[in-house]
Amino acid sequence: MLMFALRRILVSIPVLIGITLILFIMLNVVPGDPVALMMKEHASADVIERVRQQMHLDDPLLTRYLSFLWDALHGDLGKSIKLNRPVTDLILKAFPNTLMLAVSAALVSWIVGIPVGILSAVRRDSFLDRFFMGFSLLGVSMPIFWSALLLQYVFAMKLRLLPVSGFYGWQYMILPAIVLGWSSAGVIARLMRSSLLEVMRLDYIRTARAKGLRETGVITRHALKNALIPVVTIMAIQVAGLLSGAVITEAIFSIPGVGRITISAISSRDMPLLQGAVLFATVLVILGNLVADILYSVLDPRIRAQMRKEA
Repeated sequence: MLMFALRRILVSIPVLIGITLILFIMLNVVPGDPVALMMKEHASADVIERVRQQMHLDDPLLTRYLSFLWDALHGDLGKSIKLNRPVTDLILKAFPNTLMLAVSAALVSWIVGIPVGILSAVRRDSFLDRFFMGFSLLGVSMPIFWSALLLQYVFAMKLRLLPVSGFYGWQYMILPAIVLGWSSAGVIARLMRSSLLEVMRLDYIRTARAKGLRETGVITRHALKNALIPVVTIMAIQVAGLLSGAVITEAIFSIPGVGRITISAISSRDMPLLQGAVLFATVLVILGNLVADILYSVLDPRIRAQMRKEA
């Protein structure tokens, strides 16, 4: 198990380096001077040039990339041009809000998606199955910004049950969590249904039924454990995706998280802040995939057997 985790970590390193290279090139070949755009008419050309020299923006692109990579390895993501504060501090200050939103959305998706998928598989081709799968397909297909505006209009504007936006207590997290968790719940529900249906066709399930076990016991004691293997894997990946992909939700609901920082950095052409935010999100996605791989090997004995053969 340890060797498997180490191999996955080693594979992730060149992926991370390649992503940082692509990110750095894309953000630095965009037309326009970020310092001039930030300072606009408030500074003369001499001041702008002096700031550019202080930020080493006149250095060759390769030199700047290697310097950025070296500093990032030491936890230094530069200083925000707009806010004049270390990017690392800004991200770490905003990350708890993003983490709270992601965990809330993940709980919504798990609490809704897993039972819905199980009921749909048990009641296959019934009205309940069609309703649940249609509702989950709606959640997967509907853009987040549209579902957010729709829920804001219904529950905040019309029914006045929940606040429209802001971040002043747990009640402000309900609508964003539902919006962000709805699409994830749809994915989990459909995967849970298909996985459980596949497992219930296997020979050992027919043997359990032949022994006279009740259908509830067959599902909970035998089928569900194996059917949850791909679901748990996708759940780990989804958490990383929720942590890194809450940009639109945070912007609509005015949540001061990493996603809102990213939007602000894009609008103001704050390159150091944008680089740091995207790199931080990339690391989260890679870690999520690493956790998913390890969980898969823990849950599936076939993976462990294969690892012992390779060792």
